[in-house]
Amino acid sequence: MNRPEISVIMAVYNRELVIRRAINSLIKQTIKNWELIVINDGSEDATLEILEEYESDFNNIKVVTQEHKNLSESRNRGIKISVGNFITFLDSDDELLPRHIEARYNYMLNHPGTDLIHGGVTIIGDAFVADRNNRNKMIPLYDCVIGGTFFGKRLVFEQLEGFNNIPYSEDFEFLERASKAFKVEKIIYPTYIYHRDTPNSITNRINSIPEGTPES
Repeated sequence: MNRPEISVIMAVYNRELVIRRAINSLIKQTIKNWELIVINDGSEDATLEILEEYESDFNNIKVVTQEHKNLSESRNRGIKISVGNFITFLDSDDELLPRHIEARYNYMLNHPGTDLIHGGVTIIGDAFVADRNNRNKMIPLYDCVIGGTFFGKRLVFEQLEGFNNIPYSEDFEFLERASKAFKVEKIIYPTYIYHRDTPNSITNRINSIPEGTPES
């Protein structure tokens, strides 16, 4: 395979019921010059077996298994393994509309001074989430930073050394750091499908995680 232009990073933990939906939506993208780096974060169900099927069938899908850690560490490992000039993400319980990557890639090509873009999401299910500063307060998810929508130049993630290992809202914290050092823009293409109906997702479990504990 020629060197991919775009690296898609996916962290996975126990997603046997939904992982095919996520990966199939990537395979159906209108642009094909991508690689998928999957970090299997110690899954205990049939997730790994499913991932190995895809890795066997597609030479642009790479699966790496590690002991269970957390989302930030898994994403960071995927970034280090990836080779694309642009880096983006797909959470294992979400999916992409067919033109998702093409639209973002073209935006970056047409705006060469922009280093990182985010935003553009369709939410399935509960559109509210716990506030990062007050977990007892619910705020609209559309007003939040959703890391799955990040699409940026490799140098952004390398110079910032990826995501910090914090208990909650690591996406917001990353964007704060990125905005101080790079040109960041928010776009409105609603092509990232964010499923809020996954019971054990981080945003659905956050109030049960003790404060100060890294998410897993």
